[in-house]
Amino acid sequence: MKTEEDIIQVISDDSWMMEILTTVKTLNLPDWWVCAGFVRTKIWDVLHGLDAKTPLQDVDVIYFDPVNADEADEKILESKLLELMPDIPWSVKNQARMHVINNLPPYSSAVDGISKFPETVTALGVKLDENGHIILAAPWGIEDVINLLVKPTPLFSNTELERVYVMRVNRKNWKATWNLLKIT
Repeated sequence: MKTEEDIIQVISDDSWMMEILTTVKTLNLPDWWVCAGFVRTKIWDVLHGLDAKTPLQDVDVIYFDPVNADEADEKILESKLLELMPDIPWSVKNQARMHVINNLPPYSSAVDGISKFPETVTALGVKLDENGHIILAAPWGIEDVINLLVKPTPLFSNTELERVYVMRVNRKNWKATWNLLKIT
């Protein structure tokens, strides 16, 4: 796996991932993405030659709607997704409000929100376009995730947020599952 096209292909070949993307698309959310561990875990599983899918703690669905930025709307969307796919641990967040939680200036889009994730390997999202083709968002590129290099995004590097990155990486204990990772 070396290119964005390779990542798109392995997701496209995964019927479970495609079912999730198709299900989220039915909500017609503005600027929506399925992101973070959903994408990263697939890439790392493939690169580690794992046959079984590593279980996900949650499936992160994000969108950007500055008009309806009430957290209650997110819970309604999670309920709708649970009705459609009850075995999925859904987590839905409107990036139009996440800047408040993270004490940052307002985000301009869902991808801007993705760029504010703690690790470059987590700052990834996928969605289906109007023709059902996968689109990949990788604001910090794919080099780190395909080279199994875990490092902070610029926001979490050499700032007061760096300790958040360090605590998060330690808590996740990714090396226990993916032993080839290099963590900085």
